Amino acid sequence: MPAGYKLRFPAFEKAKFVTALGIPSQLEAFVNKTLKTILLVLVVLVIALGSFAGGFVTGHLMLFAGLPGLSAPTVEAPPTTSPAQQTATPEELQTLFAPFWEAWNLVHANYVEQPVDDVALMRGAISGMMEALGDEHSSYMDPESFKQANEGLEGEYEGIGAYVDTTTKYLTITSPIPGSPAEKAGLLPGDQIIAIDGEDMTGIDAELARLRVLGPANTIVRLTILREGQAELLEFEITRARITIASASGEMLENDIAYVQVTTFGTKTTPELLATLKDLMAQNPKGIILDLRNNGGGFLQTSVEVASQFLTDGVVLYEQYGDGTRDTYTVIPGGLSTDTSIPMLVLINEGSASAAEIVAGALQDSGRAKLVGMISYGKGSVQNWIPLTGENGAVRITIAKWLTPNESAIHGIGLTPDYLVDMTLEDRQAGEDPQLDEAVRVLLEMIGK
Repeated sequence: MPAGYKLRFPAFEKAKFVTALGIPSQLEAFVNKTLKTILLVLVVLVIALGSFAGGFVTGHLMLFAGLPGLSAPTVEAPPTTSPAQQTATPEELQTLFAPFWEAWNLVHANYVEQPVDDVALMRGAISGMMEALGDEHSSYMDPESFKQANEGLEGEYEGIGAYVDTTTKYLTITSPIPGSPAEKAGLLPGDQIIAIDGEDMTGIDAELARLRVLGPANTIVRLTILREGQAELLEFEITRARITIASASGEMLENDIAYVQVTTFGTKTTPELLATLKDLMAQNPKGIILDLRNNGGGFLQTSVEVASQFLTDGVVLYEQYGDGTRDTYTVIPGGLSTDTSIPMLVLINEGSASAAEIVAGALQDSGRAKLVGMISYGKGSVQNWIPLTGENGAVRITIAKWLTPNESAIHGIGLTPDYLVDMTLEDRQAGEDPQLDEAVRVLLEMIGK
């Protein structure tokens, strides 16, 4: 019966009812008692009918929600934060975190698949928090992804062995590493990976796709490839292997031009670069080409060390924080190729990012080198990878932005080459390199050949 509703019989007030029936006054007590009994029975009947109707409606709406019957399933009230959770949450954050703990408790009390994975919930919460920053470079890496990302900077990793472009819609092969499983399988520059192990990569960030291609040696990854000029998709089964790559290498080209390639800025880059430069500079080159194409970056300190091999002094970069303060990184004395009488060019493209842009920007602003190729990626922000306790991966947080020595911003803009030269898919498939060819041509003009 609805709250506040009173059962009333306005046409049968007690006095009129007794008089109309002509009931003797001495029976009034009996009548009173009888009326009360009738009223009580009616009230009970109304309540019973209301309960039945309510049970019918609930049973109809919840037909597939529980066991057959008229009674509705029991629904627990939202759990509140437990004393233990309150204690674990700093006092000043308890009000803020109350909805989080309520949601946590609701999942544990009501989710159909029990028990829930607390570690997965915790990592999902961290991932959601990083996404809520709205910064594409701030993120969470689970332990395995963090391990794989660090392996690449160590110069060794397990995967298929190919340089890739993660700035495109789909993860794109830029060049297979010679002798790698990718090369042996027949992957070509420009191949787009549109599915991995049968899972469509449409809408998946190319960096995440890259991590999925990585995996333990001797395991198989199935790649679905979109190749320009092919009417149908291509399928490849590639057995992963332990890949060891040099982060810095070089050779002497014709006309006494020293060619140096730096593929990443990791822990081995500086010693490998020093060994490469010692060998090449001993051959008295007339010009130098530094190739930073498809170099996605790495450690900040390594970028300063690499730039310092070609500069005598000055600023390498500024690191500017949100509060307006900045740190200045200057050249480390003692570089092996600082002779400005030896002209220098730097190759960059859309895949040159982060630490690669720091080096290229420093060399361009200082006048030490001109740039050849395409506008760089434009990733000029600083991220700190901070490992979480208990081997739970790490969070990557943007803490600052980089400026070149001339205080030009890199982020979202990139570096513009002095000589714009594109490299098409046809060039890659034909094994041609018009960007390197242009760099050689310009150097020969500089040295008078």
